[in-house]
Amino acid sequence: MSKVAVLSAGAWGTALCFPLSENPSEVWLWVRDSERAREIQASRRNDAYLPGVELPSRIQVCSNLKHVCSGADVVFLAVPSQALREVSRSIAPILTPESVVVSAAKGLEQDTHLRMTQVIAQEISHVAPDNIACISGPNFAIEVAMRQPTATVIGAGSPDTGRLLQEVLITPRLRVYTNPDVAGVELGGALKNVIALAVGIAEGMNLGYNARAALITRGIAEIARLGVALRCHPLTFAGLSGMGDLVLTCTGEHSRNRKCGVALGQGRRLADFLRETSLTVEGVSTAQVAREIGQRLNIDLPVTEQVYQVLFEDLSPLEAVRALMTRTRKHEIEEVAQYK
Repeated sequence: MSKVAVLSAGAWGTALCFPLSENPSEVWLWVRDSERAREIQASRRNDAYLPGVELPSRIQVCSNLKHVCSGADVVFLAVPSQALREVSRSIAPILTPESVVVSAAKGLEQDTHLRMTQVIAQEISHVAPDNIACISGPNFAIEVAMRQPTATVIGAGSPDTGRLLQEVLITPRLRVYTNPDVAGVELGGALKNVIALAVGIAEGMNLGYNARAALITRGIAEIARLGVALRCHPLTFAGLSGMGDLVLTCTGEHSRNRKCGVALGQGRRLADFLRETSLTVEGVSTAQVAREIGQRLNIDLPVTEQVYQVLFEDLSPLEAVRALMTRTRKHEIEEVAQYK
């Protein structure tokens, strides 16, 4: 590797530059606004997203997209999911068929219901399909930037691409696994945000630890149920991008989806919370997309349904809890009857 580009300079994009800078490649970070790019390059800090953390000297910051991406062997796209298509389209003429493109976004496109690697494949169609991958896992950006021990997973259909990205990212403080189930890795990373909204709502309502544990456990069952219907490997959802990311996002203080849920559970309106935060709450759009996919496939997604109702149908959190607690009786494992 001679050059790696990261787009853009939000918390996760900036944090990814830290492990990348510990390996031999040039590391370029794209910032959309030219004045902000100059400030970050000069101060070596991105206090808007990672306050108090100094960027390593090897990270170059630039607002010229062509300059950042030209000659890059690997491009990480760490942009909000609903902006990924636009950014992919912008860089398509710059990349070569040999370029490796990695989605670091955790969401589903609202209009098309596509996963992020599918969006990239549409917009950068000349890049070899095996060269399109994703990264996911229980990875708070601030802890990666502070070099605290972290594990992540690369979803790559090609073993060679997986090994290449392991080599680019791995450090003594960032352990990188690979998984050929790209769809499962992406779905786990996207759908956990919806469950984190539910857990946050319960926390805002002071419903206790029992409710939180139940939502996390039934949440992963719900994620896996939808994932298996979409032909993902069930064990992926027991891994870093499934249970790992779910636990972190539902319990960690840095989780923006959990914070949003807490605000809703305390009676605040979604529009007010989103207006007051500069951060993207991916679970909001994902809840709508996941509900539509579940309805199309006739897959039962009770937690997602109630989160959707609270977000978009003005259902009170109390009514959402009542709906979940009074559902038809179920086996915990739906196929349990076959073992009797």
